[in-house]
Amino acid sequence: MLETKNADRVGLLLSGGGARAAYQVGVLRAIAELLPKNASNPFHIISGTSAGALNAASLACHAHRLRTGVKLLEHLWKNISSEQIYTLQSGKLLGSASVLLLSSVLDVPRSLLDNSPLLELLQRVLKLNKIQRNIDRGLLDALSITASSYNTGESVSFYQGMKGLADWEGPHRIGRRDLINHSHLMASAALPALFPAVKIGNQFYGDGSVRQLAPTSTPIHLGAKRLLVVGVSGNRLKTPVDDKVTAPPSISQIIGHMLNSAFVDTLDNDLEFLRNMNDVLKHMPDKIRNSGRVSAQHIELLEISPSKEINILATEFYDELPKQMAKHIKPDTSSTLLSLVLFEKGFCSALIKMGYEDALAKESEIKQFFERQM
Repeated sequence: MLETKNADRVGLLLSGGGARAAYQVGVLRAIAELLPKNASNPFHIISGTSAGALNAASLACHAHRLRTGVKLLEHLWKNISSEQIYTLQSGKLLGSASVLLLSSVLDVPRSLLDNSPLLELLQRVLKLNKIQRNIDRGLLDALSITASSYNTGESVSFYQGMKGLADWEGPHRIGRRDLINHSHLMASAALPALFPAVKIGNQFYGDGSVRQLAPTSTPIHLGAKRLLVVGVSGNRLKTPVDDKVTAPPSISQIIGHMLNSAFVDTLDNDLEFLRNMNDVLKHMPDKIRNSGRVSAQHIELLEISPSKEINILATEFYDELPKQMAKHIKPDTSSTLLSLVLFEKGFCSALIKMGYEDALAKESEIKQFFERQM
């Protein structure tokens, strides 16, 4: 049971990134092995965005035993295939910009891919009614799923949690209490242009990473004082640049670049801001920090992110990509799009392995982070 003081409330933040989210499963597997065998969910608040929302919901559904939830995720990601996630809406996919530009006035698909297979998979494996049961049992304080409203442009964090939690508003972001269902998950993971928007209430929503300017703010609003963040970028790694490239970028490269900016840059910037704020607070006199005039608070932070460039890793498994997709996505290291849509066993298993090894490399830090719960 999660019975701790407010100062010890632990949050888990799982970011977005399409197929890259398999990396998170490896990290979670390592954490589950480092904690006691029958440990229940060690996270009071679980926040997920995009594909990370699917992992977050699974953990919330199996909060009674961490290893059970992780094993289910590992089984899913190691046996996944693109046909379980999407099918092509158009045989031309990225070959014609008119699919996107004219969709509002002509009878053509409003997205390049049909992700109805994903909905069928989620409905089969995730029994979301378990979430409230686990909250009532004290195994979880809150689950949040973030999506982006196409109507208002706001980042909306839908949360289901214990009594006493309140909605919030911030710059271009809000928190709204709701009963999490499969529509929230589908909306959060609806990659812009690739997957169709999802209607919740009277608004249409897309991938939660879009316009999510401060990803860490959601678990913090819900009460997290200590935060474990599992990223999926490896953006800080220095990737060799080919200065001999003369051809202009392809459409797939451009879309991948735009999506990478949404998935990666905001989280990295937010974590940098949080670390800087922690440093400022550390040097602030107690009298000022405790006066009530300073709204910021120190957040203990542990980040685990890829030790290798995921885009490069994806090219090693390019042959797994369905033939129809391979016509439009080339195996170059600058194509982020490949790493987002390569929902295939080999690539996802390699990501899980990397996440597992990266987490074990931080074994001492993880044990220290969870020492009050071990």
